[in-house]
Parts: sequence; C-alpha cells; structure tokens
Amino acid sequence: MTRTTESTGHGESRPRTVGGFVGAPSAARAAQLVRRAAGGADSAPVDITAPFTGLLTATLPQATDADARKVFDEARAAQAAWAARPATERQRVLARLHTLVLQRQEEILNLVQLESGKARIDAYDEVASAALVAGYYGRHSARILASRRVAGVLPVLTSARELRHPKGVVGIISPWNYPLALTAMDVFPALAAGNAVVQKPDNQTALSALWLNELTEEAGLPSGVWRIVLGHGGQIGDAFVEEPDYLCFTGSTATGKKLAKQIAGRLTGYSLELGGKNPMLVLPDAPVAKAAAGAVAACFSSAGQLCVSVERIYVHENIREEFTRAFVARTEALRLGAELGYGADLGSLTTPAQLDSVSAHVADARAKGARVLTGGRSRPEVGPLFYEPTVLTDVTRDMAVFAEETFGPVVSIYGYRDIEDAISRANDTGYGLNASVWAASGSVGSTVAARLKTGTVNVNEGFAATFGTVGLPMGGMKESGLGRRNGAEGLLKYTESQSVAVQRGLRLRPPRVIPPRLWTRGMSIGIRLLNRLPRR
Repeated sequence: MTRTTESTGHGESRPRTVGGFVGAPSAARAAQLVRRAAGGADSAPVDITAPFTGLLTATLPQATDADARKVFDEARAAQAAWAARPATERQRVLARLHTLVLQRQEEILNLVQLESGKARIDAYDEVASAALVAGYYGRHSARILASRRVAGVLPVLTSARELRHPKGVVGIISPWNYPLALTAMDVFPALAAGNAVVQKPDNQTALSALWLNELTEEAGLPSGVWRIVLGHGGQIGDAFVEEPDYLCFTGSTATGKKLAKQIAGRLTGYSLELGGKNPMLVLPDAPVAKAAAGAVAACFSSAGQLCVSVERIYVHENIREEFTRAFVARTEALRLGAELGYGADLGSLTTPAQLDSVSAHVADARAKGARVLTGGRSRPEVGPLFYEPTVLTDVTRDMAVFAEETFGPVVSIYGYRDIEDAISRANDTGYGLNASVWAASGSVGSTVAARLKTGTVNVNEGFAATFGTVGLPMGGMKESGLGRRNGAEGLLKYTESQSVAVQRGLRLRPPRVIPPRLWTRGMSIGIRLLNRLPRR
C-alpha cells in the first residue's frame, strides 16, 4: 500500500490525493465532483474518510429541507422538455453512456474503492453493472415504452392502445454499499422513461454517484434533469417523501416500512429493496469443488456488504464434511488488502457501524456455543475496518446471526438430510431477496429454485447470474421489499399507463329502434363468438 503526503506549511502533512493513495483522484478533482451536489450553506458540512486509511476523501455540503424542496421544484421545471424528446433520443444518451463508463473506468474504480473499501475486483462488478444497465436501456427502452396496440372490444370498429407517460419527478434514496451499480439500476430507467430524478446518495459514497452524474451529462443528458442532493435523512427525508411523484428506496427493512407508512397518504407509487438473509442450498449430487468456490464469491464479495450475498449455507450431510473442508480452505486463502489495484481478494467493511455489527454477531454466536471454523476477528493491522471472512457452524435459533441480516463477511453452515427439510428451512425467514442452488443437473436445480420464496434464484451461481442479467426483474418477496428494478418492469414502474380507445360505426349502447332485450341477446352471441377468435 503506497500513500503520499505533502506539507501544509504549518508543520503538518495532508494527503495530496483522495484518501491518501498515489493514483487516486486529486483533492481538487474530488472538490469538482462535490460542486455538482445541491448542498446548503445553512447546515454544517460533513467530512468523509476512506475505510482503507481513515484519511479524508471529501468534505460534503449538507442540504436543508428547504434546499431539497427547491431542487425538486427545479427538477420539475426541467422535466417537461426532457419528456418531450422522443424515447429513441433519450435512449441514445444511455447508449453513449455505456461506452463512456467502460472507457473511463480507471477513475471510478479508484473512487469506489476509496469510498467503500472494496477490493478492486468487487469495484469492477459495479462498473460492469453500470455499463450493462446503460447498454440494456440504451437498446431496449424505446421499444418497451412504445404504445401497445390491443384488440378492441369490437374487431375493426374499436381500435385500442396503451400509452406510457413518465411519472414526473422521481426521488431516489441510494445506499452506501453499491454506489455506482445501484445508482445506475435506479436512475437510468427513470431517465429513459422521461422523468427527472432527484437522488440522495449516502454521504459515505456520494462521490461515485456524482461521478456518474457528470458522465451522464457528458453523454447528452440536459443539465438539471438528474440532480443530486446531499444531506441527512433526518433533515431532508420529509422532502423525499412529500415532493416526488414516485419514490425508489434501497436500504433497511425498518426504514423501508417507515417510508411506506409516510408516503401512503399521498397515494404515490414507490418501490423498496430491503434486507435479506439469503440461503444457498447444496444438493447431494452437487460438484463439491465448484460449489465451494462459488460459495466464496457468493458470501464474501464486497466483504459480504451486498444485499443479495449468501449468509446461510445448507449442505446435504453426505457431502457436508467434504464441502466444509473445501470451503474453509478457499476462505482461508483469501487475501485481505488495503490497496488500489487487483492484488487483494477481500476489502474492508465500509463504516465503523458495520464493523461493530459484524463483531457483535460473531461474539454473540461464540458465546452461545457456535464454532468458528475460520476467521472471527477484526484485522486492524491491515486497516481500521477490516474483518476476516468468517465461517460458523453449530448456529442455533437463539443467536442473532441465525435470522438477522449480518451484512458482512460472515456465513453459517447447516447440514440437512432431506431436500424438503432444506427448502423449508431456507424459506423459514421473514426475508425473501435472493437464493442460490447448486446441483449436478441444471434442471433439478431449477426445480428446487422454483420452490424458494425469493425474488431471484441463481442455479450454480451465487448472485451474479441474475444480478448481471439486466433483462430480468430483480427485487424481494416478503420483508425484502416491493417492486422490481431492471428489465421491462424496472422501466415501466416509472411510468403511468394510459388507455386510449377509438370507437367507429356501431355504438356500444342500443339505438332507440332496437329493444334493449333484443340488443343484449345479440351482444351475448357476439361476445361468445369473439371469445373464439385469436386476440391479444
């Protein structure tokens, strides 16, 4: 790990670059990005530090409630002209953005690592995701939004179409753990649909969202259509509930429920992606080595700080010992590192609160009889927020780690003898976000997958197959959320559906010269005949 400092002229030193790393964006560049945010002069700014080093990355202005509401007003004024552009033109902005994200990836890889503490390979997942989402909606959004012809009630005489109109201004509240990918997944389809967007990213990883905002304008998005507001939820949260025409939130289940109660009175649409306690099922015929390797990625990508990462593994007793041995060996081979570049396998936790939460879950499990097969301790000599990838067994219901989301590099292994029991235990949770199934046969794995109560299921993969397939909807069942992102559904949720039908010739009410009874009898015959015709 290489850091560099410069003298302040007062006997002190300060980092020349963000977070103190050679090769990182300069402090001037960070300040340039910060100026894109709508902050406020009436609130104290917030200093953000790099998880790898604890050194300053940026000082962020914080908006007040009045500041945030003003931004919503300005976005509403900008939205009309953007919505008036043809969908094909809006689509081309995202197509250009797809290319720019890939071309400019080095700077954003550094920013994502510095703000979140990810290993670089995990930061690249975000770059790939942003490019894939831009590419998908840059190719398909105009087609998805196109007016849809529907068979009218009377063939030839009734023409019917469904139109799609933008909601207006979409409010998006984004989390700190995937600042680039989740911004892209939520913001890009909202823009493609013709909406303006006001986004509140988490302060910890705001620079990544601001970088993408800058690049999107370079790709052709008019200034003012996508605005970013920085601030604490306690200060500007009410504005995000009361001002937008649609709200998209990613975060904890507790906060999601609170927002849903607040917004219900406005009869405004919203989508929520919330917590998870995601299971992985290893069937008795699964290839053990491949399943163990897949489990490492499924559990420890981004140090487990991923909404769809695996925290529970159910392994058939016939292969449990072999799987556990292979999985622990692969886990112990992971290299922790606080560096920019592809050398480390596992990065840091992002905030002190996450380190405290992970440590508390493992300590509670230990105290109540769980065995730590590997890991189980923080690593301050590597960096202030590092925690070893941890594998637990003998976990029981009275332990916090059994049912609560840990959101860190901790996984528990359970054995099972009967697949019905494994499916039942996998579903025995209030959450339902993601699941993983490993089997020798993809068809057998798919059969099991269909019985799991989660929004996405990956067969012979942990999460990347569904996460990367942008054409598939992604979201949660039960307390893991409402609504979906990605695919056609992730675009159409940002629109209002309007039905328009044009009637010609025959009216749908009887003329005076025909008795109503005779009319209804004839209509009933016609309805029976129509039901036999091919219609769409």
